Amino acid sequence: MRNIHSSHALGRTILAALTSLAMLTGLAGCADGLAGQQVTGPTVRIGIKFDQPGLSVKDGSTYSGFDVDVAEYVADKLGFSKRQIQWVQAASSQRETLLANGQVDFIVGSYSIDAARKKVVDFAGPYFVAGQDLLVRKSEKSITGPQDLDGRKLCTASGSTSAQVIKNNFSSNVQVMELSGYAECVTALESGTVDAVSTDDIILAALAAAKGDNDLRVVGKPFTKETYGIGVRKGSVELKRKINEALQQMISSGTWKKDLTAATKGTGYTPNPAWNPPATMNAQNSDHDVSHFLKTAKSSTSSASSSASASSSSSQSSSKKGE
Repeated sequence: MRNIHSSHALGRTILAALTSLAMLTGLAGCADGLAGQQVTGPTVRIGIKFDQPGLSVKDGSTYSGFDVDVAEYVADKLGFSKRQIQWVQAASSQRETLLANGQVDFIVGSYSIDAARKKVVDFAGPYFVAGQDLLVRKSEKSITGPQDLDGRKLCTASGSTSAQVIKNNFSSNVQVMELSGYAECVTALESGTVDAVSTDDIILAALAAAKGDNDLRVVGKPFTKETYGIGVRKGSVELKRKINEALQQMISSGTWKKDLTAATKGTGYTPNPAWNPPATMNAQNSDHDVSHFLKTAKSSTSSASSSASASSSSSQSSSKKGE
């Protein structure tokens, strides 16, 4: 990577912008590019997850998924072909460190934007707005939302807060099973070991699509709002601007919709139209306030109880009339 030395007259903002540009134009040397080929010359290092079906998966020397599609589109608009991309594994716990140390140029990995993360990294986007939801078997009719999980078995990945959100706000008697990852949760769901899996809806849809048998469905009633951004090193003003321009072009060209549809094919999943595609690239924070959904859930439960009560009264009345 080319080193940039600024004069004292350059302000911090200008220096940060030049640094981010240098990361994308002067990354000389050899790196593993597309299909493991050795690429000489400029490369761009993109952090993704290697184990999220439908979003970003490494299979041998190939990479696929919606996050990969987004990353490749952005890289192309920045002037890099697929062969010039160096993919770097970016686990959730390592993302900020990778950016701060300059080990990646940007990260596309279901990276939720929030105030705490903004203190150490910058975000372009959002490129997608997800929400915590439930994945159930297609034959399951009694689970219409998180309020229906009392006494049922819910699976989530170890270290995730998804189950706690449900237990604290919707179904205090839900039985939680934690497994090492969501792929394992999906296997447990298919076998009948658990009744539902919970995490962000796009991840659930992609997991179901990866199974390819159409036996699972996303409930479709998200109860948090997760804005996915592209993480860049703090102060990368110019790089962030260029990424935002690329994302806007991806959306307006129809490529965003095409790639998302392909990633979730067969699940019946439709992203929340009030949130997607994102209308503005303003790095809006995620929203974990479930109060609105709580009101909706209580209203639905109350309506269902009222309907059942009315039906029972009507039945009793009819019975008496027939006596």
